Amino acid sequence: MLKKMLLHICCANCALHPYETLKNIFEVTLYFYNPNIHPEEEYEKRLVYAKKAAENYGLAFLEAPYDKNNWFEMTNEYRDNVEGGQRCGVCINMRLEKTAVFAVENGYDIFATTLSVSPHKNSKIINNAGKMLSEKYGIEFFDADFKKQDGFKKTMQLSRELDLYRQNYCGCTYSIGDAK
Repeated sequence: MLKKMLLHICCANCALHPYETLKNIFEVTLYFYNPNIHPEEEYEKRLVYAKKAAENYGLAFLEAPYDKNNWFEMTNEYRDNVEGGQRCGVCINMRLEKTAVFAVENGYDIFATTLSVSPHKNSKIINNAGKMLSEKYGIEFFDADFKKQDGFKKTMQLSRELDLYRQNYCGCTYSIGDAK
């Protein structure tokens, strides 16, 4: 019997390669908790495509409440940081903590996130947050850097094959100006 994994996803694209990597090791449930995504239309668009990806793979999909006000409160003092700065650390920790708590409360064996598939995200920061939360809540965390071995390239290829929407910024209102 496979361990039950709650896999935090930020969008459909980032879920694809990590899921392919994990599907034979864990019973995966996708968990969409992203109060950082703005504007709300962008959040809704990413949610629709995340559900489409879950449906394509026949996966369980859970959406946490869109808690944008709490996210703004937690990140406001870091709003002028560049992407990858303290704001990102606060944001990552917030989303992973919600995932860990939900996993514990709902009988999952392990939690993880797809955030490390992005070439713009520091897997050490992500994994350190996950490990800290693992210890705090007494649940295993799957340490990964999904961008390795062409993980980002593979996830983008799968995304094209499924004709999924691909955003051009991490999602937070502060990073919109950094989009290329």
